[in-house]
This record gives sequence, C-alpha cells and structure tokens, in this order.
Amino acid sequence: MVAHDIPLRMVDEAPSRPKAFVRALPGMLRRRPFLVIAALVSAAFLFAAIFAPWVAPYDPAYQDSDHLMSPPSLLHWCGTDSFGQDLLSRVIYGTRYVFLIGFLSVALGAAGGLAIGLAAGLLKGPVEWGLMRFVDAILALPSLIMAITFISILGPGVDNVIYAVGFALVGPFARTVRADVLQVRTQAFVEAAGLMGVRRLRIVWRHILPNVIFPLAVQATVRISEAILVSSGLSFLGLGVVPPAPDWGLMIAEGRAFISIVPWISGVPGAALALLLIALSIVGDGVRERFDPKLRTNR
Repeated sequence: MVAHDIPLRMVDEAPSRPKAFVRALPGMLRRRPFLVIAALVSAAFLFAAIFAPWVAPYDPAYQDSDHLMSPPSLLHWCGTDSFGQDLLSRVIYGTRYVFLIGFLSVALGAAGGLAIGLAAGLLKGPVEWGLMRFVDAILALPSLIMAITFISILGPGVDNVIYAVGFALVGPFARTVRADVLQVRTQAFVEAAGLMGVRRLRIVWRHILPNVIFPLAVQATVRISEAILVSSGLSFLGLGVVPPAPDWGLMIAEGRAFISIVPWISGVPGAALALLLIALSIVGDGVRERFDPKLRTNR
C-alpha cells in the first residue's frame, strides 16, 4: 500500500447524504403516518397544478352569467364568484401560480444564499464582515415586510413577486450555508486535500459544495411554505399577481366584500391555501427533523 492512498481515499470518498436520504425515506414514512398524509396532499396539489386543463371542470376565465355568486351545487361544486366564474376551476389553476412562485422564489433565494454563504465562509476580514452585515439587514425584517419593500420598487406582477420573495429568503439560506462551510472546511478530508496541493477552487467544488448543498436543500423544503404564504399575502394586499389571474391571495381579497353573504368566495381559496401550507409544513419539518444534525436525537 502506498502511503498517500489513505488521504487520497479520504478526499475522494466524501459522505453521500442524498443516498442516505433515499434509503431512510420508506422507514420514515412508516413511522410518521401524518407525514404520509401530508405528502399525499402535497402531491395531489402538485398533480392538479400539472394537469389543471384536464382536472378543472371549467375554464377559469369562463363567466356563467346565470349563476353569479352561486352556492356549491352539482353544477359548480365549490360555487361561483361575483363574475360567475367556477371557484373550483380557479383554485385548481391557481395551484400553478402557487407552485411556480413558491419553487422559483425558493430556488432564487437558495442560489443567492449559497453564493453569499460560500463567500462569507471561505473569505475572512472585511468581505466576510460586509456580507454578514448585509444578511443581518435582510433578517432584521420579517419576510413579508421585506418582500413588500422590494416589490414596491419593482411593481406588481408574477416575475416581480418571485424576485421579491426570493430576495427576502436570501438571509436565512446565507446564514445556513456559512455555518456549514465553517464546519466542513475543518474536516479531515478537506484538510487532506489542501496538504496534497489540491487547488482551493477544486476543494470548494468537489468537497465543500457537495456537503453544503444537501442541508441547503433540506432547508428549502421548509421555506417553500413560507414563500407561498408571503406571495399570497402580497397578492391579497394588491401587490402581487394582477387580475384576472386565478391567484389564491387575489381570490381571497376579491371575496372580502361579500364575506358575510357568500363566504365561499374567500373560503374556498382560503381553505386550499391553509391545507397546502399545513401539508408542506409537515413534510418540511419531517425532512428537517430526520436529516438536520442539530435536531437529530438518539432513540
């Protein structure tokens, strides 16, 4: 055996946590029945978003003038709004906006947080101090307030909502990545790579980044529900998706004027939003409790 074989294997065989996630997933689902139900509910909403044209009974823009603000019936299972539009169809099509904004804003926030967290964790001195003070400024305000501040500059619209919500989520992701980088850079396989003369950029790409991506992905599952809630809040306030798009927050806001006489106009999208947020929160918390070392307990 050659003397340098041991550190070479230490460098090349970094822990593979995604494989551990796949192996542990079936057992986790058996032990957590509520997690199974939440995952099925989330999958049902995602299925509705993908196959909305085939699942929805009506076109979301179709106006039935003979059934304005009609209560739930066999013709319109969840009733109609003040324009005679089928609420069930609009809720189903609205899942597309929910997942589009939720996933893209979280991806945008995770990408920005990854870049800032890596730079702050690897660099020292004024660069690290300046980046972390920027992160502290983002974390000083709640996500909704930060998104409102950002979108008031850009204006309403789907694209701007994604940018605003993504910017509001940069802070939590950046802090998580920096903490993981500071921990991983002291591991034996990273120090072995440095002693072997491996370039710093290669060390970051091959050894630090793979061990940072998975915890970032775990946190992203938790932040999706927050992104959906913030984007719906923006639409409810008239700062998000613009009419006549079937956005849930916008639908809830449109039904406020009739809440005392026709509560289903706001109640149906509100119930869908609450159900999806609860399901995604349970799924995210279950994944985090299983794979976050800080929350892992010996049983």
